[in-house]
Amino acid sequence: MQISRRNFLKVAGVAGVSAMIPARMASCGITSEDRSDKKLQKIYEEAYKKHAQKFNMCGYAAPKLETVRIGFVGVGSRGSAAVERISYIEGVKIMAICDVLPEHAQKAKERIQTPGHPAIIYSDKEDAWMEMCRREDIDLIYVGTPWELHAPIGIYSMKHGKHVALEIPAATSVEDCWKLVETSEDTKKHCVILENCCYDFFELLTLNLARNGFFGEIVHAEGGYIHEIGESLFFRGKPGRSWRLKENMSRNGNLYPTHGLGPVAQIMNINRGNRMEYMVSMSSDDFLMNKYAKELSQEEDYFKQFEGATFRGNMNNSIIKTVKGQTILIQHDITTPRPYSRLHTISGTKATAQKYPLPPRLSMAEDHKEWLFEEKFREIEMEYNPPIIKKMEDIAKEIGGHGGMDFLMDWRLIDCLRNGLPVDMDVYDAASWSVIGPLSEWSVANRSAPVDIPDFTNGAWKTNRPHDITLTEGGTTGVVI
Repeated sequence: MQISRRNFLKVAGVAGVSAMIPARMASCGITSEDRSDKKLQKIYEEAYKKHAQKFNMCGYAAPKLETVRIGFVGVGSRGSAAVERISYIEGVKIMAICDVLPEHAQKAKERIQTPGHPAIIYSDKEDAWMEMCRREDIDLIYVGTPWELHAPIGIYSMKHGKHVALEIPAATSVEDCWKLVETSEDTKKHCVILENCCYDFFELLTLNLARNGFFGEIVHAEGGYIHEIGESLFFRGKPGRSWRLKENMSRNGNLYPTHGLGPVAQIMNINRGNRMEYMVSMSSDDFLMNKYAKELSQEEDYFKQFEGATFRGNMNNSIIKTVKGQTILIQHDITTPRPYSRLHTISGTKATAQKYPLPPRLSMAEDHKEWLFEEKFREIEMEYNPPIIKKMEDIAKEIGGHGGMDFLMDWRLIDCLRNGLPVDMDVYDAASWSVIGPLSEWSVANRSAPVDIPDFTNGAWKTNRPHDITLTEGGTTGVVI
């Protein structure tokens, strides 16, 4: 009799599986004293909780908002840049700015570029964001805090009648992914993941090419986040506030999957006629982080606390299988000395696209051994560049944010809310893209065992239809420069 992955775990028990974990295996956030099968079991069981969909948020168009009144929570580097970008967009009013550090809130307020924004500062206590979220004159909460706060703030905001936009990842646990889904369905409030890479120009081009059949059937895709910030992790924030360092010390897996996965998921119509079924994940050992800690401790006693700590493996490879039989490779590495890459490879039966390590390239089946010459590439680009790029590229590049994709993401979100359109990235995307993080931890801790990916749509993916994010609707929101 053939035993499925899930039935095997029911029969053998997660404890039996994890008993095979060698002592050297990274702990997935579990201390050496409590390498508990209990925590691993919780991760797995949370993934498969029963969920009856109360309302399908895919394709849902909330009532139009003539003016989108916004409150920001967390305005460090990324959050304060968002305040500035959004202040250029017509039909918004920045009502409030919240940060635990008053100087951050004040600097963010000073970055507002247009008049008419009250931008009241909330910074007098740790839970000041709750007071801000309870205000009745705010429509959207924009969250740029450390990762572990994204889901709690998002859930609280939706329960208090607000749409929410969450920086990536939207959640760091399977349980919080489910809570986001259930809360969005309960409240009929949008929960948007702020995945800016979905709005990079080549990613939008390849999405439009895929929608027009250019690639034929898509067989395989790759995405990732390879960005060497290694030693600088120890300097992020003030002592005691290095949250990203803490994430890399307490969790071992693909902690930042959505930059590479988001554009690929849209191209493969994930949650809209297709879904991710299961995955495996493997991490290398740590060859660098402990070395950095040791070197820094020679210069400053503060860093001695990190000597001998267990850090996440430097390179993580996670491989996903879709119900349509396609594969997706997602990589994560922020420590080894390599050029920046998000991989972004689309391989189909008729054509291939690849952006890294080379500049954007296309290859077609009739001459698949070579990339197209620049002239032919530009012809295809001119024909298939979607309307959103043709309309907004110059403005987006002028205002900026990672070459313009940050502004394009913000503008598109506001335009959807003002025109009563479905958002491009709904709560099911936020949950399914983000859940790869904790599920990769489970797989890594279980000798790269396969783990099923939850269906956050409760089967609705079979009838959900892709909606066109290339600007066939909307596009009426202006920009003030």
